[in-house]
Amino acid sequence: MSYGMRAIRPEGRFGLIWKRGIMELVIALWALGIVLIGLGIAGMLLPAMPGPPLLLAGFVVAAWAEDFRYVGWPTLAFLTLLTVVAYLVDFIAGALGARHFGASSRAAVGAAIGAVVGLLFGLPGILLGPLVGAVLGELTEHDDLHRASRAGIGATVGFLLGTAVKMAIAFTMLGIFVLARVV
Repeated sequence: MSYGMRAIRPEGRFGLIWKRGIMELVIALWALGIVLIGLGIAGMLLPAMPGPPLLLAGFVVAAWAEDFRYVGWPTLAFLTLLTVVAYLVDFIAGALGARHFGASSRAAVGAAIGAVVGLLFGLPGILLGPLVGAVLGELTEHDDLHRASRAGIGATVGFLLGTAVKMAIAFTMLGIFVLARVV
């Protein structure tokens, strides 16, 4: 006698109810996984959303929906590594962009605050928030408008490059998941 699922699976008409319940659970897990993946991709674009962890959570839930049969721990471990890289890119890109253009640490903090506040103003705010925040942050340390504008440009360039790298990582993660699922 097998001690697997067959040993606890109800027989007869209750078996059909059990199978239907399992199928509903699988569908619910896939739906949750897809929603989390969508939120994760959106979070790669929006600075206030934790995109990489949401994306990884979506992949884990989707793999769980199939009992990790197609996507196992080696694939999920690699996706976790890519999640950490994407998270680091998020923190480093804006600061490096601002530093490359000669900004102070206050400009980098201003760029981060500007990115979050910019979310309230839609796409223009997302693009202009880091610029305005870095300029204002730099002006609190130096009264040089030219230097402050260079800091703002650097923060914006860093933010945009960081977003592009994060999106590339996100679609790489999606490709790896789909490839592991199909192959």
